[in-house]
Amino acid sequence: MTALLIIIMFVAFVGIDFLVRTSLRRMHEKRERQAREAVLNTSIRLDFTHEAKSLKRVEVPNPKARIIAVDDEAVVLDSFRRILVLEGYSVDTVEHGPEALGLIQRNDYDFLFTDLKMPDMDGVDVVKAAKHLRPDVDVVVITGYGSIETAVQTLQQGACEYVQKPFTADELAEFAKKLLIKRTARIEAQRRPNVRVVAPEMAEVVSASEFCVPGGAFLSAGHAWVRIEPEGQIRVGIDDFVRKALGAVKTVVLPERGKVVKQGDPLFTLKGATGEVHVAAPLSGRIEHDNAGLLTDPGELMHSPYDRGWVCLMTPSDLAGELPALKIGQPVIDWYQDEITRLRTSDKPQAAGTDALDWAAFEQQFLGAEARVHA
Repeated sequence: MTALLIIIMFVAFVGIDFLVRTSLRRMHEKRERQAREAVLNTSIRLDFTHEAKSLKRVEVPNPKARIIAVDDEAVVLDSFRRILVLEGYSVDTVEHGPEALGLIQRNDYDFLFTDLKMPDMDGVDVVKAAKHLRPDVDVVVITGYGSIETAVQTLQQGACEYVQKPFTADELAEFAKKLLIKRTARIEAQRRPNVRVVAPEMAEVVSASEFCVPGGAFLSAGHAWVRIEPEGQIRVGIDDFVRKALGAVKTVVLPERGKVVKQGDPLFTLKGATGEVHVAAPLSGRIEHDNAGLLTDPGELMHSPYDRGWVCLMTPSDLAGELPALKIGQPVIDWYQDEITRLRTSDKPQAAGTDALDWAAFEQQFLGAEARVHA
């Protein structure tokens, strides 16, 4: 009986909590909608003729996106403003194509909605001109039933989508939501750096804007790569992330032959014009051989990091035990993208590939805090 009572109390508590949360959320949404209605009723009475004769503007706090719509039918523009403003978008509307084109050159918009059939400048010309002036703005065509074929043709001119009128408030709101999701996803994809797996020798011809990881090799958290040789030894070097971040290496201090190192110990040193960094051993083992050619031509480290720019050959002491700590395949690509984004947004390391790079900060942030820094 006691257990049943506890269960009933728990269910009641969960139900009450759900109702309270739902009520609070609805109250918050209602307040936001009321605030947007107040902004809508006030803003459309303001005078923006100094920017465009027919311009009506409604700006909401923290908008989901900024939209400009052009249509020669005032009733259509009224619908756009009321529906989209209440959904949380800032909206500018004008009645002439040239006005819209002038505004997109002076303001940051995410979307341009344009009618197809307008007396002074038709929608096809607006699409062409808009994509020429502001290729970053997504252009959407407003069309009637009889103009769908022409609307489809505008997609070839750069329009991203078309919406058919008449439309209901729910239809337009849902349409705008989908547009925003697609735009956000596309922008996010463009921000993600391009990383691909390549054969060792192909790193020499990969574009400077791309990053590559060696096929069949493992990568350590300190950005050293490991390739297992047929005899069981391992070959070690630096990866493309370090190569592109440092930009230029003046001297390579090779590891001492016969020396035994543990995973994470400093293995070799790269020196540049503004400092030096120490690359940690990706695995424990004994140094058997080094790439002496790097002493006379350290540029090979940068030019061919996965092939002729290898640094040393080791006999691992615990390959089976330590190898799982390294990355290979798709996890490397995912990790690389995160590391590149972190490098680009970091306060201390400067522009990659320049002598302005803070080598000490780069080492501490990306090659391991245990490494000793000598700037």
